[in-house]
Amino acid sequence: MSSFSQPLRARFETGIWVIAVLNLLTAAGFSLSIPFLSLYLYQERHISMTLVGVIILIGGVFCAVTHVVGGELSDKLGRRLILLIAIGIRVLTYSGMAILIGVSAPIWAISLVYIVGQSIGMMARPVLSAMVVDLVPKERLTETYGFLRVALNLGWALGPAIGGYLATFLPYAWLFAVAALLAVLSFLFALLFLRESIQKTTEQIESVGILSVVNDRTFLIFAGLSLLVLLVAGQMMSTLSVFTVVRMGLSTAQYGLLLTVNGLVVILFQYPVARRLSGMVKSKVLILGSLLYGIGYLFFGWIGSFALAISAMVVLTVGEIIFSPVALSVVGELSPEKQRGRYMGFYELSNTLGLTAGPLLGGLLLDSFPTDSWPIWGIIAFIALLAGMGFYRMGMKHRLN
Repeated sequence: MSSFSQPLRARFETGIWVIAVLNLLTAAGFSLSIPFLSLYLYQERHISMTLVGVIILIGGVFCAVTHVVGGELSDKLGRRLILLIAIGIRVLTYSGMAILIGVSAPIWAISLVYIVGQSIGMMARPVLSAMVVDLVPKERLTETYGFLRVALNLGWALGPAIGGYLATFLPYAWLFAVAALLAVLSFLFALLFLRESIQKTTEQIESVGILSVVNDRTFLIFAGLSLLVLLVAGQMMSTLSVFTVVRMGLSTAQYGLLLTVNGLVVILFQYPVARRLSGMVKSKVLILGSLLYGIGYLFFGWIGSFALAISAMVVLTVGEIIFSPVALSVVGELSPEKQRGRYMGFYELSNTLGLTAGPLLGGLLLDSFPTDSWPIWGIIAFIALLAGMGFYRMGMKHRLN
């Protein structure tokens, strides 16, 4: 029997299903709270979008470092231990944010808890990605990452819808309280059902060893181009929320629904698309994904209604479902067996820098062009075009098949 004729339940082992549930809970907690943090700081605490972008960027820099550390530690000490530590810190972070926002604590205190807590909590991402490479044959990585993104985006669909609804009649602090509850559920689920995927070693972690990945030129080029794409993708978390609510006049609930549309499109189409992408030339897929990201954001430069905003969101989401699983598959194929956590950590480093520098760039553009939308989204789209051109050249030289 062909593997593609198997029922979905039989296609993936138990470990992949456990990771899928963790993806769902993590995404739901993150997306019902963090995207609304920018609105809280801008609307209720009256700080500029540039400063919001700086806060998110600083958090991203720290996250980038902890991604590398988390991936490296998971190679040495085991994936499960590092994952439990990361989820546990996330529980404390969301709880602390709920309390601080609830008492209108100083901005520096809210920022400090956000930066430190998110940095340590985000160590879970490269660990889970490395576990997938441990458990799945390389020829099925694109399909598996596609399947896991369905669970991830189911959380993304539920989180913003719940967060947007709660924000209409509850203080922002309650969003983080609910996120803390979901983080507790994640910790208990991982503790009870997640099994270790590698053999632990007693090797000492050396700084030279951690940085040895920089000698892999092909991987570094790929990570740099991915950073550009994630710089574009990062506009969804901060720039788009302020643009749609403040500039377009949409409600907070409508912005939440836009994120829900993003999640629903992924839920419906990510897995079948990922299966089709498994046999395609990866460089061509990455080019197409980059361009669709740019086109989707460019549409926001001239739309004026909620219906058209949904259309733009659909276009950029198609770029997302094309780009994301293939990019992770490339990292899995490029990484040596004993350094999967390290490579995933460095890939998440580039992604995190892109996602968190994105809001700073978006904040600067929003403050620089207070009445004109085209320069904002035109610059964002141009960055996506540069990434697509880079993947084209990389495909010509390095044959990403």
